[in-house]
Amino acid sequence: MNKEEYGYHRPVLLNESVDGLAIKPDGVYVDVTFGGGGHSREILSRLGENGRLYAFDQDQDALENAIDDHRFTLINQNFRLLKRYLRFYGVSEVDGILGDLGVSSHQFDVAERGFSTRFDGELDMRMNKQGEISAYNVVNDYDVRELRSILSLYGELKNAGAIANAIVKARMDKEIKNTDELKIVLAKFLPAHKSAKILAQIYQAIRIEVNKEVEVLREMLEQSLEVLKEGGRLSIISYHSLEDRLVKRFMKNGMFEGEPERDMFGRFEVPMKQLGKLIIPSEEEIKINNRARSAKLRVAEKK
Repeated sequence: MNKEEYGYHRPVLLNESVDGLAIKPDGVYVDVTFGGGGHSREILSRLGENGRLYAFDQDQDALENAIDDHRFTLINQNFRLLKRYLRFYGVSEVDGILGDLGVSSHQFDVAERGFSTRFDGELDMRMNKQGEISAYNVVNDYDVRELRSILSLYGELKNAGAIANAIVKARMDKEIKNTDELKIVLAKFLPAHKSAKILAQIYQAIRIEVNKEVEVLREMLEQSLEVLKEGGRLSIISYHSLEDRLVKRFMKNGMFEGEPERDMFGRFEVPMKQLGKLIIPSEEEIKINNRARSAKLRVAEKK
């Protein structure tokens, strides 16, 4: 698949994730993270005349990549509305759901979106440009406890408290308007040998909060059980440990915390069966597409 075919986003683990769906030619599938359309195009290539594919993407920019195919429907909504919009289109159950979580290559590469540590841009980071909360609000309006919490939980930063205090102190003198101004505030926490990694963790934490990524992932996974047929497949690519833990636990137990209740014989029923082992990109794919370096693919089947 060349660049023209996959649009503005180079698909990660393309064949592996679509293979995980075990496509039936006349099946009904959902790509909950359409982006540049690479995974959707691959799914369509394996569907027959009577197959159907529904795709979700809340980013208005993704509409430019819509596929002209009678078997395809692109829904410009957050995937937390999976069940509602499938019902709107008269779909009660599907054969498979694919998700490629996180930020698309396009979103990283457009400076004004504020996702990338490489460019100066507005403190935005909204996947849905109509969203009410932006990175500006998080950086300038959240109190020190809220900032410390998201930097610790979503960025996994050991010095989250010190970083939060520095941001709050700096904005008392002047609001922090763009990513370059934020980097200046953060400079003392960015030693040269690992500045890129730490800055990426801070950006990740703010982005996850802006887009409520953990919350919406939980909602989508819970709804997937309701819309998948028996034997239907769930194929999810994640990029950081917080997402991957949620996906792993859900596929293992059908829940995010704790374990299912056991019966009087000590057995418990779980709604999904994990298929195969964790899949990560090859060294060759990582060389071609650096974004793939942290990708993890898990596949499960509804019992």
